[in-house]
Amino acid sequence: MDRTVLERFPAGGPRGHWPAEEYAGACRDEGVPARVVMDLASDAFLVVVEQRRTEPPATAEPGAAPVRE
Repeated sequence: MDRTVLERFPAGGPRGHWPAEEYAGACRDEGVPARVVMDLASDAFLVVVEQRRTEPPATAEPGAAPVRE
C-alpha cells in the first residue's frame, strides 16, 4: 500500500483545536478516505490517503550498477 500525504500540520496547535482532524473530516465529507497519522520524526500530524498499488514498483534499468553511499 502507498500513502499520499494530503496536508501536514504542526503538533503544537492551540489547546482544543484539531486542524488535522478538521481537514481530514472535510476530505471525508467529499468522499476522500483521509485519516490522520502522527509523524514522530517531524513532530507533525499528517492527513493521508492509503491507496493500493495497482502496478509493480519501478525497478532500475537492467545492467545498472547499484548505488552505494
